[in-house]
Parts: sequence; structure tokens; C-alpha cells
Amino acid sequence: MVEGVLERLPVALRRLIDEVPVIVLDEPTREMLDDMGILPEEAGELCGLHTGVAFTERTVERSGEMPADIHIFRRGVVEEAGGWEDLEAVREEIEVTLLHEIGHHFGLDEDDLERLGYG
Repeated sequence: MVEGVLERLPVALRRLIDEVPVIVLDEPTREMLDDMGILPEEAGELCGLHTGVAFTERTVERSGEMPADIHIFRRGVVEEAGGWEDLEAVREEIEVTLLHEIGHHFGLDEDDLERLGYG
């Protein structure tokens, strides 16, 4: 489903994120949760995560840092969509999550994303 959502993005946007891996995991790892200061029992609604340096923050000085990744978390997406019964709702949640994390990749913060409808 994630691949299908990616394929439906505008070509110009797909080109911009062509080198950003989109990784699907069942749930965030313990290390991810620790880095965000989230307890495992609070992670149920977490649908995605952008890690690494945002495109807007790349500099020569930061060239040795890990590249950016976008993670999509299956359990959070399905929970947020209300379960597997409505596959269209799951697809829509994947799309919103993916666009949210792409927004982070291009330097948008949570307030920016909320104003755009991707909060």
C-alpha cells in the first residue's frame, strides 16, 4: 500500500524524495522511542517518523551525518485508520503520514504541518 501511495505522488515530488528511503516497520524500535522520549505504551498512535537531517538543514559541516529516512509504522497507521476493515481509510492514513514525514524532510515543523492539514 505504501508503494501505491508513493506512485500516486506528483512526479516532481517523487523526484525530490527519490533518494530518501521509506522504511515500513510494524512499530517503532525501542531506540527510536528512547530518542523521542516516548514510552512504549504511548507509541500506539505513532504512524511515522522522519530521521536524519532535513533537506533544508544540509550543509557541508553536516555532510558526515546519517542520511534522512522516512519510517511508516504499520500498527499506528492501522490503529489510526480504525482497523483493516476499511482499506481506503488505511491508504488515506498512509498518505497523510507519508506527506507529514515528507514535510519534516523539507523543514516543516508540527505547527506548519497542522496548518496544512497533515498534523
